[in-house]
Amino acid sequence: MSTATRTDTQSPTPHVADSHDLIRVQGARENNLKNVSVELPKRRLTVFTGVSGSGKSSLVFGTIAAESQRMINETYSAFVQGFMPTLARPDVDVLDGLTTAIIVDQERMGANVRSTVGTVTDANAMLRILFSRLGQPHIGSPQAYSFNVASAHGAGAVTVERGSQKAVRQSFSIIGGMCPRCEGMGRVTDFDLSALYDDSKSLNEGALTIPGYSVDGWYGRIFSGCGFFDPDKPIRKFTKRELHDLLHKEPTKIKVDNVNLTYEGLIPRIQKSFLSKDKEAMQPHIRAFVDRAVTFTTCPDCGGTRLNEAARSSKIKDTSIADACAMQISDLAEWVRSLHEPSVAPLLAALGETLDSFVEIGLGYLSLDRPSGTLSGGEAQRTKMIRHLGSSLTDVTYVFDEPTIGLHPHDIQRMNNLLLRLRDKGNTVLVVEHKPEAIAIADHVVDLGPGAGTAGGTICFEGTVEGLRASRTLTGRHLDDRAALKKTTREPTGTLEIRDATTHNLRSVDVDVPLGVLVVVTGVAGSGKSSLVHGSIPAGADVVSIDQGAIRGSRRSNPATYTGLLDPIRKAFAKANGVKPALFSANSEGACPTCNGAGVIYTDLGMMAGIATTCEECEGKRFQASVLEYHLGGRDISEVLAMSVTEAEEFFGAGEARIPAAHTILRRLADVGLGYLSLGQPLTTLSGGERQRLKLATHLGEKGGVYILDEPTTGLHLADVEQLLGLLDRLVDSGKSVIVVEHHQAVMAHADWIIDLGPGAGHDGGRIVFEGTPADLVAAGSTLTGEHLAAYVGT
Repeated sequence: MSTATRTDTQSPTPHVADSHDLIRVQGARENNLKNVSVELPKRRLTVFTGVSGSGKSSLVFGTIAAESQRMINETYSAFVQGFMPTLARPDVDVLDGLTTAIIVDQERMGANVRSTVGTVTDANAMLRILFSRLGQPHIGSPQAYSFNVASAHGAGAVTVERGSQKAVRQSFSIIGGMCPRCEGMGRVTDFDLSALYDDSKSLNEGALTIPGYSVDGWYGRIFSGCGFFDPDKPIRKFTKRELHDLLHKEPTKIKVDNVNLTYEGLIPRIQKSFLSKDKEAMQPHIRAFVDRAVTFTTCPDCGGTRLNEAARSSKIKDTSIADACAMQISDLAEWVRSLHEPSVAPLLAALGETLDSFVEIGLGYLSLDRPSGTLSGGEAQRTKMIRHLGSSLTDVTYVFDEPTIGLHPHDIQRMNNLLLRLRDKGNTVLVVEHKPEAIAIADHVVDLGPGAGTAGGTICFEGTVEGLRASRTLTGRHLDDRAALKKTTREPTGTLEIRDATTHNLRSVDVDVPLGVLVVVTGVAGSGKSSLVHGSIPAGADVVSIDQGAIRGSRRSNPATYTGLLDPIRKAFAKANGVKPALFSANSEGACPTCNGAGVIYTDLGMMAGIATTCEECEGKRFQASVLEYHLGGRDISEVLAMSVTEAEEFFGAGEARIPAAHTILRRLADVGLGYLSLGQPLTTLSGGERQRLKLATHLGEKGGVYILDEPTTGLHLADVEQLLGLLDRLVDSGKSVIVVEHHQAVMAHADWIIDLGPGAGHDGGRIVFEGTPADLVAAGSTLTGEHLAAYVGT
């Protein structure tokens, strides 16, 4: 019997459950994919390569991850699905062997002003439990240490049945940690009243200068009809009482034109409507008003810690929870390890592991009280990774979008180790990546191309990294590219002096940034590069700063509307046909009446997920049929919007359709490597790198003398980096000064001058460890950047 059992165990026939070791994709046609079929090994690390716009994201995010998420959403009840995002089935014939997909992208983290690095990971929650157990004096449960919970007290008759007794008077109290003065924001606001109203005018004369508060609007009617002050009296003649009612009056029920309304003073109303949002999430005109009218100062009661006095008074080893959250995470990890308390040993171990993950992933320089909205795209992505590293889920598909963004070559090795750790836990890891150091660790490579947009969307190579190197694909040929150091560097035309810079972790830095040359600011993540460049160079009339923030626009926005390209095109169409320019706008008179110029009709199905269908009236062209009868150079407006930048550049460059103003904008778009984009493609479908290059193209026409770029190689294929370097050279040669924050060694090698910050991150950084030419940096070899650059150029 025992022998039989042993033979069964060693039986060569594999279990049928082990045969599902592949994710099979057949006939994928999402966006520009051309009937792509591919088999990806599970529980392995697969890297997707190819030029920007070749279809990597369409395959990984738009097909595999999208279908996985859609199928999971369908397992919920119709009621729950009503609250979830609408996901259409991707355009693909067969998707087999999918597992749960977790997307770790670079979208910046929430615009909530109360969200911090500690609250978006579990670190803050664990710290609060720790203080509620060990903190002296004991002040209450974990919520007594939370700046998101306000304290409240109340009393009332609560009926409690105890035998014959029924009504018992009871009071209740909630002990929270929120600072009552700033309501857990850490900052208080002060208003410049002259920016709220013009005191020489009366309300009826339009004294209020707040966006949306016009005399004809609802707010105008409320303020002039409330009866608390005379709407025809200039504000400077108001009594103290009237001025208090205008600015600070608490919510009061009133009746205006027989409509019941609530009147509230200007300042509380502005605080609720404008200041409860993160400034970055506001519309531009409202942000401009807030910048003009409101000054933010650290709350004097809590010193910016967001916590009330009780929460700050409870301490462990002379450290309050506010002190712990303000520590650099690497120091906090040491402090947690120094606590030896058997009663909370598992909690200390779990908290220590989370904090060590921050250090390991290269984010040890952050503090838990850092607002999450201030993290860069790369930092946000790595913070999200921390949640998953400690997860007990296995056999999951993790999808990463360029995880090496914002990482110094020194930190890329750490990121590689983390990706391999996720794989070794039995997960499938899919990575979209351009950096050769990250491609090198792949078990399997899928190279898409050969070109971008309509010239891409096919699979050029599938196999191992060695196979890719030997293949003649664009990625294979460029994988071992190395930029050489410049033989001669340009001479500066002047200097920009930065003195005593102390933003964030900078330590009274003094530096002269040469002008008229290509300057690269580098250093490990967290060494203070962005603080130096964005915090110390005032964004004046002469400085054009281009970051990686998302472009704010609706799903109607596209490259033509964003760059201002559509204006000259509309005018040319109008002039050629003798009609109004507004006819050629899908947001104005020319819009298809059925879909209002959106090209698709969004159907809300109540409790179930809504769907988007192409408008049958205009067939997705967005314009009325009568508008499409007007032509310019033989094309109608919808055909023009369907053109790629390269096609349009040729079309508007000569002949009957020649429009110099449009041609100039199109040439700039081609210069930054966006020749494959179609003019009418919605901005919401662009990748992070494409968005930044679109901003760069838009700003190229500005008059600024100093251009500041934040990692312009983001999302660029190795082959496109050369084109970017050519563009930077042309900018400098035209008399501009270009300052680039960058980690890519090819850009460093190409610089005229390098400023290297470090030596480490956080409080171990913030100093200038080298300034000079790239050749001197390599020769000195004294910094981490110098070592990596020397290895890169092969000296």
